[in-house]
Amino acid sequence: MKLFNLTLVLNGFPIYKAQKQLKEILAVSEEDYPAFLENKKQEILAYHLENNPFYKNLVGLNEINSWNDLPVLNKHNLQKSLSERLSNGYSTKNTYTNKTSGSSGHPFVFAKDKYTHALTWASNSYRFGWYGIDFNSSLQARFYGIPLGFFENKKERFKDFLANRFRFSIFNLSDSVLETFLLKFKEKKFDYVNGYTSSIVLFAKFLKLKNLILKDICPSLKVCIVTSEMLFEDDKILLAKQFGIPIVNEYGASELDLIAFENPDGEWQLNSETLFIEILDANNKAVPNGKEGRIIITSLFNKAHPFIRYDIGDIGILEEQSTSKKPILKKLIGRTNDIAHLPSGKKSPGLTFYYVTKSIIEDDGIVKEFCIKQIKINTFEIEYVSDTSLNFEQIKKIEKAITLYLEDGLNLKFIKKEKLLRTKSGKLKQFTSLI
Repeated sequence: MKLFNLTLVLNGFPIYKAQKQLKEILAVSEEDYPAFLENKKQEILAYHLENNPFYKNLVGLNEINSWNDLPVLNKHNLQKSLSERLSNGYSTKNTYTNKTSGSSGHPFVFAKDKYTHALTWASNSYRFGWYGIDFNSSLQARFYGIPLGFFENKKERFKDFLANRFRFSIFNLSDSVLETFLLKFKEKKFDYVNGYTSSIVLFAKFLKLKNLILKDICPSLKVCIVTSEMLFEDDKILLAKQFGIPIVNEYGASELDLIAFENPDGEWQLNSETLFIEILDANNKAVPNGKEGRIIITSLFNKAHPFIRYDIGDIGILEEQSTSKKPILKKLIGRTNDIAHLPSGKKSPGLTFYYVTKSIIEDDGIVKEFCIKQIKINTFEIEYVSDTSLNFEQIKKIEKAITLYLEDGLNLKFIKKEKLLRTKSGKLKQFTSLI
């Protein structure tokens, strides 16, 4: 029985209709794809200009001669009641509603019409299917947070049952807890691992210390799909070695859909079936493929809520050979608000600190996790979890590397922690600026 699909149908999400349309979209030829995208863009734009007062007011009275004349919607625009943003005829009773995690600093409640939400699941199912995963039958080992309140917790566990997944709560990742995770992999025939990157990497480090390969313990495993946090190349190598299965990188947003998903050829393939994705500069002008810019996304089907030229807050680069039908994300650089402002006036992506520090302090495997906070213009705190404190030589190496890649004269404070603070959803924010 296809319990997962049945659950969607019973909740009013027409998954079979969505799967049929997705199949039709996938059949559109490369040659005809630009016209398909243009048609869907104009359809959703016309709908919201006609039926959504919030979006009509955002556009204003300015004459719109082309797509490029449209305003870029940002999360600040969405900091108002959902009822003020919904299209005519839609309410919280006939839509799928949820809220973003707030990892960008601008959490908000959003809505999708039920057909669009079904398309999201059709899109997810299609991509996971590249690796032999079927949501109706494949058992998921889920590394996510979970509500701690009694009723909320039971509700989430019931949803996990319907979705054929077993959840490993990631709020406590001590060695003793990871040992219980390992026992579950011995007991259950998991088909795939899915969840937050940092937690799964921590589990892989635990396996490395015990000289274990997860595939040997759980032979049914096919693939590991990481999401929500940056996956660094050396972490991907570690995961592949300790899990013994393909490691797949996923990039998505709850208010939209899967944005990019690593295909079997190792390419980060963007979703061009339900989304239209642009890379724009600071003046909202499109940049050539191969150049970095802000990732701007249009949801092509969501009639309940407008996400038209929506600035998701991330910076990325399209592969030079990208096409309308098969755009490839060459690189995801980070969030636009994860920028370090330095005393010299220089601006650097916060992940620069993370890359530099990571390459040094993880060489010996003593440091399990770390994150970086900018607390003053010239002062950064590096919080880390380790059995022993960093020694003088390690600290000097980090200071030298940061001077080389950023600038001289920065104050670095190293703070050993028992565990790192995560968001309510369980994500680990790797760089945070407090200035």
